[in-house]
Amino acid sequence: MTTSTYALAGELGELLLARHWHVTCAESCTGGGLASAITDIPGSSAWFDMGFVAYANHAKVALLGVDGDLLQAQGAVSEAVARAMAIGAMDRAGADLAVAVSGIAGPGGGTPEKPVGTVWFAWASRAGVVSRCELLRGDRADIRSDAVGIGLRGLVEYLQSTV
Repeated sequence: MTTSTYALAGELGELLLARHWHVTCAESCTGGGLASAITDIPGSSAWFDMGFVAYANHAKVALLGVDGDLLQAQGAVSEAVARAMAIGAMDRAGADLAVAVSGIAGPGGGTPEKPVGTVWFAWASRAGVVSRCELLRGDRADIRSDAVGIGLRGLVEYLQSTV
């Protein structure tokens, strides 16, 4: 984990503790990297109970309640699926805040419409869901690492922007 990722995870923990909130994550292409970054912070059990690694489509359905028809129609790497993953994780974990990440880390699997490095993010709270797509560069490790950083940064920014 990079120093900046550790700092983001620590800042996230401080913000969550101040609100008495819990966070969860729904991960596909990051394969547990977000949960790992969060639990690297001492005392994270005060604000993190569980996360979900739903790499395969059937896992997204079984663990997060993502609609199979939605996966079929939109594909796993899509805004709709990332949003459904975030909501499903938040509901199943009983968390106040969730982040979801679904993307193509490579080196294969890309298409002209969704090239390697396409990553959809969604951040959910009881107030709603925010999502965005990033086209990340580099090799598989770079893409996964950058996605973890973006996921954490989005959580921190959400908490900083709401009262």
